[in-house]
Amino acid sequence: MTIKIIQYPKCTTCRKAQAWLKENDVEFTLQHIVEETPTKEELANYWKMSGLPLKKFFNTSGMKYRELQLKDRLNEMSDDEQLDLLASDGMLIKRPIVTDGQKITLGFKENEFENTWK
Repeated sequence: MTIKIIQYPKCTTCRKAQAWLKENDVEFTLQHIVEETPTKEELANYWKMSGLPLKKFFNTSGMKYRELQLKDRLNEMSDDEQLDLLASDGMLIKRPIVTDGQKITLGFKENEFENTWK
């Protein structure tokens, strides 16, 4: 099984996820979240696949999130507007997104990786 990691190279969490996958002999390809930002359609698909609230896809600890004051604005935005915003800037997206096209994990939690990718 080959999976895709949508990540930012300087992100510590992304590096931890990659290290875990290597240690567990899971093949993966990398996609740079800023240079190849997922499209609105891809994000909508990941969101549906995840079963998570759309708000979970935002990188709430990022500078861009704070600059745009999204904490206060997201509740007033439609899902469509939120997806447009996410697709407009990879730095707004929580990372890494790891998927094989059937399953998806968002961020890195070792127990979640253990249950999903092993």
